[in-house]
Amino acid sequence: MKQIIKVRVEALREVMRRERLDAFIFPSTDPHNGEYVPEHWEGRKWISGFDGSAGTAVVTMDDAALWTDSRYFLAAEEQLEGTGFVLMKERMEGTPTVAKWLGMKLSVADNPQVGVDGNVNSAEVVAGLMADLRAEGGITVRTNYDPLNEIWADRPPLPKGKVVVHDMRYAGETCASKLMRLRGILRESHACGILISSLDDIAWMLNLRGCDVHCNPVFVSYLIVTDDDAILFVDGEKLTTDVVEYLSREGVRTDEYINVSETLARYGEYNIMVDAGEVNYALYNIIRCNKVNKVSPVPYMKAVKNEVEIGGFRRAMLRDGVAMVKFLYWLHPAVAEGGQTELTVSEKLRWFREQQDGYRGLSFDTIAAYQEHGAIVHYEPTEQSDVSLKKEGLILIDSGAQYVDGTTDITRTIALGSLTEEQKKVYTLVLKGHIKLQMMKFPTGASGTQIDAVARMDMWREGYNFMHGTGHGVGSYLNVHEGPHQIRMEHRPAPIVAGMTVTDEPGIYVTGKFGVRIENTLLAVPYMSTDFGNFIQFETLTLCPIDKTPILNDMLSDDERDWLNDYHACVYDKLSPYLSDTEKEWLRNATLPV
Repeated sequence: MKQIIKVRVEALREVMRRERLDAFIFPSTDPHNGEYVPEHWEGRKWISGFDGSAGTAVVTMDDAALWTDSRYFLAAEEQLEGTGFVLMKERMEGTPTVAKWLGMKLSVADNPQVGVDGNVNSAEVVAGLMADLRAEGGITVRTNYDPLNEIWADRPPLPKGKVVVHDMRYAGETCASKLMRLRGILRESHACGILISSLDDIAWMLNLRGCDVHCNPVFVSYLIVTDDDAILFVDGEKLTTDVVEYLSREGVRTDEYINVSETLARYGEYNIMVDAGEVNYALYNIIRCNKVNKVSPVPYMKAVKNEVEIGGFRRAMLRDGVAMVKFLYWLHPAVAEGGQTELTVSEKLRWFREQQDGYRGLSFDTIAAYQEHGAIVHYEPTEQSDVSLKKEGLILIDSGAQYVDGTTDITRTIALGSLTEEQKKVYTLVLKGHIKLQMMKFPTGASGTQIDAVARMDMWREGYNFMHGTGHGVGSYLNVHEGPHQIRMEHRPAPIVAGMTVTDEPGIYVTGKFGVRIENTLLAVPYMSTDFGNFIQFETLTLCPIDKTPILNDMLSDDERDWLNDYHACVYDKLSPYLSDTEKEWLRNATLPV
């Protein structure tokens, strides 16, 4: 594979010479600014060999580099070795930005020009890049060329999966009602219409689901909504007669996916709302009327779940919890018997979930990381990296599923046998942070940044930290990562309000040894109202025992111990009716008070 990457890069450099480009930048996104993208747009993965969900590859005539975040540092180092790409660790001291690096590499070039595909970079990203490169010696940017069309001979076609209606039993609000609410927001913003390009926003708005993106039930499309019209731009082959008739009843017309550019070019309203951080640069610049440059209101609408969606989450978490308990009951005897690996336990967990009603697939590829692999934050076992499990150490399993009524995301770190004192201490510190966040009470409108430190304070005291976010929103049978709210150290101003789901997943990763992460999915619910305003607390949606074996009990406070015991009592009460007698007995022991 390393040699193949070198061949691909040389092919790229050949077309760069012809096009007089001194560098080309490959993002991880697609025309819809997606985190996970259809294979057709996995250009960064194809050119670099790095398969993480986040990163930017840059190739010059003499050098190549890849920027990614801390979740992928170890995985990227391994995958990039021998390819000619140098790893650039984002947000680490000494790491230059893409623009700074290009400024250094192209400092001796005459009138240097950098290429980016305007179709797969947001307008905001391209505008920022242009400004930054101008400041680096007047480097110019070309946006109308995609070299992959020439050098990627077997490039996968655009997906053709069918679109289906997401039933009102699970959606809880009609498409027509959502459009009416959106139009009200547009009027308040004095906008005549809006262009929506985010695939999960479109799926949620129209109560439709698809299968175009791995693990994400979305479909490639655009949506334009005005005060009296709504047009879905999608490949007509993906729509059944029933879906077209459903959309017509909801007041939505359809047109071919490729026609969105032409429609925007002749858009006749006075103005249109566009989110420059979402809409790609090519489409953004086709629009000739006035632009209302605002963050799209749809992610916030989607993030606040209605009562039907909340009920669906609770049912999905119940079924997922049953699958998790059956898996955990199976795990230790299976490891003791021998022959189990990271891949086999991943497959077994998937099998247990498949047995549950409403299962529609995984919500992301399972992370099953044994011992030192646990220190690789987003490690996914492959045939090359797979290792056998022993009756010792820790295995970190981060997994989730798509059910027709909800999406799950859960991490458990499990002791398979004897542990070191360091492993126990780290595990307990992570657990303390996990519990403290779930015990939080805070004013409505506080952002995740304002509460993030609660999950880190105990580990900070001991000199530990983690570089990924502490929590993200979760979709309702949609993308497992959902915004706009997040819980993380970096500033994210989006407020947390009642009805939002968010994960709680602190971790500590000791390079070359092990990793610990514990994750539940939470629901923000009202706590109390006082003269000082309304306050929020968290309801824990995830139902699965937390391994007590690694806990150093004397490190837990009374409040933390009470929370864990109460949580385990709830897990037993809700899951035990769906288990066999032997599984129920195992769960009773797993949830005994500490």
